[in-house]
Amino acid sequence: MTTYSAVRTTGIYCRPGCGAKPLAENIRTFELAAAAEAAGYRACLRCRPYRVAGTVPDEAPELVCRAVQLIIAGVLDESGEVALGARLGLSARHLRRLFHEHLGVTPDQFARSRRAHFARRLLDDSDLSIADVAFASGFGSLRQFNRAMHEIFRASPRELRDRRRRTDRLVADGGLVLRLPFTTPYDWDAVSAFLAEHAIPGVESVEDGVYRRTISLDGDPGLLEIGPGGPDHLLLHAHLPYWEGVIHVVERAARLVAVEADPGVRMPGAWGPFEVAVQAVVRDQLPPEDAYDELRKLVEVYGVPVAGLGHGLTHAFPGPEALTEAELVGPLARAVAEGNVVLDHDAGIGSLESVPGVSASAARQIVVRLHGHRSRELSLPNSAAVDSAS
Repeated sequence: MTTYSAVRTTGIYCRPGCGAKPLAENIRTFELAAAAEAAGYRACLRCRPYRVAGTVPDEAPELVCRAVQLIIAGVLDESGEVALGARLGLSARHLRRLFHEHLGVTPDQFARSRRAHFARRLLDDSDLSIADVAFASGFGSLRQFNRAMHEIFRASPRELRDRRRRTDRLVADGGLVLRLPFTTPYDWDAVSAFLAEHAIPGVESVEDGVYRRTISLDGDPGLLEIGPGGPDHLLLHAHLPYWEGVIHVVERAARLVAVEADPGVRMPGAWGPFEVAVQAVVRDQLPPEDAYDELRKLVEVYGVPVAGLGHGLTHAFPGPEALTEAELVGPLARAVAEGNVVLDHDAGIGSLESVPGVSASAARQIVVRLHGHRSRELSLPNSAAVDSAS
């Protein structure tokens, strides 16, 4: 759990490990950067806390955790707190009260801080235009973007870009490059080995320590590459059809490689919940070699071809509508396509077991990948998680 230290006399907040040495009586602590900002503090220019994503307090109730996941998924990008509360069966007023009590911010403040922090990373790391940074970070307009950056960082986006250090900019030959920060210990070799073992042929590959996969954004293909970057971060290379909403692409990539999980036991997550579910069902019903061949055939027959990528990447994974008639996974695909099963972070083992062809073992493996950092709560065998501390 990250605790941020805010200094009353300077109005600045820092993350752990910052070299600043304020007097103890002047320090106020916050569990979220957004809460420090809501209280009027701005991010330290030395330790740059906006680079590291904070985690929700362990004691926060499940409803708050679910709301945070929905915000991360972009629910508040196009709707308000009333719609978010409705998704959870709460009034907006009660939702704000829960957030204030457990996080120290409102849902809107949390979402705004998250968008602004991601935008600051893009201003530092990339050469995207100011307008592209705004829309890539989930802001609805340049005016909204400029106002939020002024309120949180006390400077305009252009001023913030002018302040970036010479070593900040990540130069890429095409595509966008971003750091994926992690808290040590983190064992990329173990995580990439897990991803290699579970790679879907034609969709994912791991070569020379670099994980690659195809993705589809609103029907248009893209490519992600994730590999070692430094002692406290991985590097994400994203080749995308457009920059709008990049914040959600990066969040999903970070969850996939578990950089934001608890350092003790990191469980790689899922880029596409449906593809993880299909893989679990196929692997559960067939021996390894047959399962590999079946997944390859599903991708080749039903997937969307993507040409010219190399590294064994040939297709984007098919959606549930395309697989409703497939022999092994048709019942699962129909259940998802018809909305009878929702594959998200609230997916339960019981609802999955009710689908024909989904065994208890397969259901458990699906939930493990979808829950990611919460996998330890599911009483899983040791082989299901990557122990980064070993």
